Amino acid sequence: MEPYKKHQSIAALMKRSNVDTDQIIPKQFLKKVERTGFGKHLFHDWRFNDDGSDNANFELNKPTFTGAKILLVGDNFGCGSSREHAPWAIADYGFNTIISSSYADIFYNNCFKNSILPIKVDKQKLAELMDEVAANEGVTFVVDLENQQLITPAGNGLTFDIDPFRKENLLAGFDDIGLTLKHIDKIDQYEEKHKQAYPWLWN
Repeated sequence: MEPYKKHQSIAALMKRSNVDTDQIIPKQFLKKVERTGFGKHLFHDWRFNDDGSDNANFELNKPTFTGAKILLVGDNFGCGSSREHAPWAIADYGFNTIISSSYADIFYNNCFKNSILPIKVDKQKLAELMDEVAANEGVTFVVDLENQQLITPAGNGLTFDIDPFRKENLLAGFDDIGLTLKHIDKIDQYEEKHKQAYPWLWN
């Protein structure tokens, strides 16, 4: 997993609430267990017309949002089924930061396992941030995870809360496997003792 670092990026606006995981990555694309390759299907039913062409009316297809790594969305983002493919698709598309007033719990937890920072703000602050992007599409925000700050050109920035353990893992680029591998020496020692105690299990 890539470490999350301080960065400046275009902030894309998708002013929709109650976006569920089937809208994020429709079920017909859940045919792989690898984390890659899902970005091209992100928001598929909204991004594309029936003939496969880009839907010019969909927010993220605007040229001003090309290359955005920050996504502003409405309330209750990531609701619905608990598929981890949803954050896989978001990360594979290129987003590493989401800003919303609320998230579905399972989706929120899965974001941290995929190098995505889900920032929670109150509804008034979210509205201010959305208004700033809407008034100047293509505007860039700065996200400083180490100091837990969001900085915007219009001064609508904030200091956000994050669990210290999750913050440390994002900064270091640790997912569950990475956390386990931090203890590889102890794991090897245990396996060696187990092998000596029960050699027939290793034949």
